[in-house]
Amino acid sequence: MKSLIQYKSNNNIVFSCKYHVVWCPKYRRSVLIDGVDERLKSILIEVAEETGSEIIEMEIMPDHVHLLVECDPQFGINKLIKMMKGRSSRYLRNEFPWLKSRIPSLWTNSYFVSTVGGTTLEVVKQYIENQKGV
Repeated sequence: MKSLIQYKSNNNIVFSCKYHVVWCPKYRRSVLIDGVDERLKSILIEVAEETGSEIIEMEIMPDHVHLLVECDPQFGINKLIKMMKGRSSRYLRNEFPWLKSRIPSLWTNSYFVSTVGGTTLEVVKQYIENQKGV
């Protein structure tokens, strides 16, 4: 029987670590609009490629971000999220000056992360895809 799980590897380990990640702008303001959302997607993809991570599914809502991401456990999901939030905040606030006047910093310090193990990958992907319809 063939496994449906696709494993990745680095020099030391073989892994399949997928995470559902959600974070919000400061004060949950609806600022991820008017081109900010599209630019944010490109920044997050860029960071993922640089770190050897893979964004499986992504949905940008006006007031929060949903990701389904696979990350090397030796690199760490916390480090990946820190890089994504840090770079996107810096780039977006420079490219969209109106963000600086709306909120003091782009992102809150917190985020939600859950491993995808208790449910199938397809269920989580479908949930993230359906966020736009809610």
